[in-house]
Amino acid sequence: MKASGDNPLDLGKLSTWAPELARTFVALASDIALVIDDNGVIRNVEQGGAEPIAPGASAWVGQAWVDTVSGDTRGKIEKLLHEASSQGIARRREVNHPLQPGVNLPVAYTAIRLGENGPVLAVGRDMRAIAAIQERFIESQKDMERGYWNARQAESSYRLLFQVATDAVMVVDPETLLILDANPAATRLFANAGEHLIGKTATIGFAHPARGSVAELLATARSSGQSGEIRARLLGSVASTSVVATSFRADDAMRLLVRVRSVDIPTTVGLSADPASLAGGSTEAVVVTDSSGRILLANPAFLSLVELDSEAEAKGRPLVDWLGGPDRPIEALIAQVRRHGVVRRFASIAKPARAPAAAVEVSAALLTEGDQECIGFTIHPDASTRADVPPLPQSLRDGMEHLIGQLGGLPLPALVREAGALVERHFIELALQRSGGSTAAAALLLGVAREQLEPAARAASASAVLRPAASNDAGAK
Repeated sequence: MKASGDNPLDLGKLSTWAPELARTFVALASDIALVIDDNGVIRNVEQGGAEPIAPGASAWVGQAWVDTVSGDTRGKIEKLLHEASSQGIARRREVNHPLQPGVNLPVAYTAIRLGENGPVLAVGRDMRAIAAIQERFIESQKDMERGYWNARQAESSYRLLFQVATDAVMVVDPETLLILDANPAATRLFANAGEHLIGKTATIGFAHPARGSVAELLATARSSGQSGEIRARLLGSVASTSVVATSFRADDAMRLLVRVRSVDIPTTVGLSADPASLAGGSTEAVVVTDSSGRILLANPAFLSLVELDSEAEAKGRPLVDWLGGPDRPIEALIAQVRRHGVVRRFASIAKPARAPAAAVEVSAALLTEGDQECIGFTIHPDASTRADVPPLPQSLRDGMEHLIGQLGGLPLPALVREAGALVERHFIELALQRSGGSTAAAALLLGVAREQLEPAARAASASAVLRPAASNDAGAK
C-alpha cells in the first residue's frame, strides 16, 4: 500500500491497536473481525450486532485460523494469509465455519496486515442470507427443469396413446374447444362429421341434444383439472358413447384429452374387443397387456409377426412368450413403462412360433381405465436388420447420381449438406404420402413438431410439383 508520492504507508504503528480496530470494524461495517499473529493463530475475536453470528467463536482464540474452517475452504485461508503477508492486503474470499454437525456458517473475509511485522486483521461478513437466496434460485431452476420434462413426458404419453388406443382420442384446445389432433379411430367414429376433424369444434360429431352436455364436460375438465365422464349419442346414430375428458399440459400449455368409446359394444378394460380395429387398423404390430404383461388384445399385424392363427392363442398368455431376449428382457420394459409412463424405441427380439427370431424396436405406454391398469405396445422391425427394404425411388437415385457427378467440383462438406437435404426431402415426401397429406400425421411419423415440419413440407411439395417440369426440360434438351 502506498501513501501520497512513493513513500510506503506504514501501518505498523496501528499493530498495537489491532483489538480496538477489530471492535471498530464490527461496529461500523462487518459482522466479525479476527486478529491473527505471524503463525496464523487467532489472538482476538470481535463480533457485532445484538446477536453474534458465531456464539462459540471466542473458543477460536489460541487456535490456528485454518483449523476453524471446513476442510474444503482451508486453502482459501492459506491464500488470504499469504496475500496479506506478501502484498499487505488480501482480496475477498468466502469460507465456511462449522458450527455443529451438518451446519456451516459462510463468511466472506478480507484481510490486511498492520505493518511489515504486525498482525493480520481479518474482517468478515455473514453470507447466510445470500447463500439462502442462491439455494432457492437453484431449487427454482430444478423445479422448472422438472416441470419441463414432465410436460415433455406427458406429450410423449398422449402421442403414443394415439398409436395404441383403440378408443377415439382427440386433443382439444380448452379455450376454443377446437380439435388440435385426432387419431384414426376418432376419424372413423365421427365419419358423419367429415373426413378431417382437426380445426373443428369438439362437439361436432355428437347429436345436437348432446352437444351442450359435451361442452359442459370439457369446461368442467378445464376449470377443475379433474377427469369427468358422461354418456352422449353420436350424430346420426342411436349408439351411445362414453365420453371422458382429462386436462394435461403439453408445450407449456393446457390441453384436453378427450376419449370416446361406444358403450353398446362389449369392451375389455376400456379397449375395443374387435382386433380388426386395434390401433385404427394399423399395419404396425400392436398388443395390449395387463400390468403384469399378460396379453389382453392383439392386432392381426402382431399375430402375423409371431405366426399365430388367431387372437385366442395369444390372450391370457405372457407377452414374454413372443417378445424379449436374455440381454433385454421384456420384464425390464414393463418395469420402465410402469415407472415412467412411456418408453420409446426399446430394442428387443420377436420370437415367432415357426421362424427365426428377429430384432425389433418396441414403444410402450401406460394406459388406465378406472382402477385398472394396462400397457399398450407398438412393435416395429429393426430397420438395420431388415432384408426386405424396398428399392430407392427413381427421384432419390437421380439426385444421388447428380451429386456423384459433382464429385471434384464441390468440397466434401457441400456434398454432405446436399445429400442430407435430398434425403430429408425424400422422407418428408414419403411421410406426407403415408399420412394422406396431413402435416400433423407426417410430423408424428418423423418424430418432429408440426411447426418444424411445415416449412420443409412446403419446400418438398414445391419440389415435387417442379420435378416433372424439370424432367421435361431435360428431355427437350
